Amino acid sequence: MTIDKAKEAEVRRLYFAEHWKIGTIVTQMGLHHDVVERVLGLNKGTASPPAISRVNDASAVPAPLCGYEAFVIETLTQYPRLRATRLFDMLGERGYEGSVRTVRRYVQQVRPVPKSEVFLRIESLIAEQAQIDWGYIGKVPFAGGMRQLWVFVMVLAYSRAIWAELVIDLSASSLRRSLIRACCFFGGATRQWLFDNPKIVVLERHGDAVRYHPELLALAGELCVSPRLCGVRKPEQKGKVERAIRYLRDRFFAGRTIRDLARGNADLLTFLNQIANTRPHPRWPERCVHEVLAEERTRLLTLPEPLPVTDLIEPIAVDKTAFIQFDKNRYSAPSTYANKALTLVASDTTVTLCDGKTEVARHSRSWGRNQAFEAPEHRAEVLEQKRAAREVKGRDRLNATVPGFSILQERWVEAGRNVGSMTAKALHLLDLYGVPIFGAAAREAIARGIHDPGALAVLCEEQRRAINSPVPIDIDLGAHVLDRDVIPHDLETYDAQR
Repeated sequence: MTIDKAKEAEVRRLYFAEHWKIGTIVTQMGLHHDVVERVLGLNKGTASPPAISRVNDASAVPAPLCGYEAFVIETLTQYPRLRATRLFDMLGERGYEGSVRTVRRYVQQVRPVPKSEVFLRIESLIAEQAQIDWGYIGKVPFAGGMRQLWVFVMVLAYSRAIWAELVIDLSASSLRRSLIRACCFFGGATRQWLFDNPKIVVLERHGDAVRYHPELLALAGELCVSPRLCGVRKPEQKGKVERAIRYLRDRFFAGRTIRDLARGNADLLTFLNQIANTRPHPRWPERCVHEVLAEERTRLLTLPEPLPVTDLIEPIAVDKTAFIQFDKNRYSAPSTYANKALTLVASDTTVTLCDGKTEVARHSRSWGRNQAFEAPEHRAEVLEQKRAAREVKGRDRLNATVPGFSILQERWVEAGRNVGSMTAKALHLLDLYGVPIFGAAAREAIARGIHDPGALAVLCEEQRRAINSPVPIDIDLGAHVLDRDVIPHDLETYDAQR
C-alpha cells in the first residue's frame, strides 16, 4: 500500500517527535501496520529513535491546562479517537505539570463527535460470490501437547448456505483441501471467492496491487473462479461469513468441547444439514436456505473431473535412522532409504512416502507433537541389521502402541528394575493380548500408579473378560523349533520298521 508524502511526513512526526506507538498511529490514521513500519524504516532493522528529554519549565502557568487548550483541541480535531492518556504524555513533554484526571475531564468536553460511517447493502447475484474466513475455536489436546483448533467457513452470498469444517493446519494445502470440499458439498463453485488478507491467500498487497499465493491461483484457475480481497481493516465487506461464524459459535460451539477432530467434523456436518441450512432465509423468510440453495446449484460452475489434487507434495530428506521429520512428528521409511531423499505426499489423514511414482511407506497422519511412528516391517529391517537395537526398538514399539507408556518405563527405572526384562515382559503381553486390550490395561496401570508386569498381566486379563474375548494361548515352542526343517516321510515305512 502506497501513501502520499504528506502522510509519510505525518507518520514520522508522530513517531519520532510525539513518540506515538505504532499501534496508535495505525488506529488513528487508518493505515496498515506494515505501511507504518516501512515509512519508519523499522522493517529494515533501523534502531529506535533517541529519547527526547522532557521540558522542565519553572515558569509554567499554575492553572493546569491554561495555555494548552489550543493544542488539545487541534490534536483531537485531527485525531478524534486519541486517548486522553496519550495527550497527557504529549502535554508532559511540553511542560504540563497537572494531573491526568484534569486532561481526561477536559477531553470529555472538547472531543469531537465522530462521524458515523454509512454502509451500502449489496445483494450478490445468484451463484456469483462465496465468502470465506476462519474462526478460532480454542485448543484441543493431542499426544505430546495442544494444537490450535480453527473452523473454516464458506457461505454462498445468494442462498446463505453454510459449509464448515474443523481444521488444525492453516497452510495453503489445507486451504485448497477445504475449498474443494466446500465446492463438492455445494455441488459447484461460485464465480468469485471473497477472502480477507491472510498470508495463505495474499503474499503481498500495495493498495489495489495484489500478489496472491500461487497455490490458490492454481486452484482458482482450474475451477475458473476469480479470487477477491476485502479492504484492509474492512470486515464489514464480508459480513455474511462473519455472521455465519458468529452463528456457529452461538448455536454449535457454545457449551461444546471438541476432543476429537473426526468426531467434531461429523457432528458439525450433521448440524449443517439438519439445522444451519434448514433455517429461514434472511431475505425471503418464507423460504428455507436449502430451498434457495437448490435453486442456486443450477447456476454454479461445474467442477472438473477429476478434482484437482489437494495433497501437500514436496521432497523430503530421510535421516540416518530411516525417519523423516514432518509437522513436528517422525515417520519411518524403509532402511534402504536412509540418508536419501523421497517425495512426501501428505493429506489431512495420511502421510505417504514415494520413490518417484512408487509408494514405499504409508502412515496415518498424527496431529500430535514429538511423536514417532514406525511401521513393523521397517522395524524388522533395522533389527535384522542391528541386533543390539532390540531393547530400544522394543521400548519405541510400546510407546508407539500406547501413548504415555514411557511413564511406566520411568517407574521401572525409579524402582531399580531391569528395564530390558520389563520391556520383554510387556512386549510379550502386547503380542499375547493385542493392542486394544493391552493399551486399555496399560492406561489403567498408569492411572493407578502401578508398574509391575504381573499386575499389568492381571489388568490385561480383566480387560479380556470384560469384552468376553477368547482366552489367549501362550505356546512356547523353543527357539530350535522355528529353525528346524521338517521333511515329510512315507508312512508305510513305519510298518516296515516294526
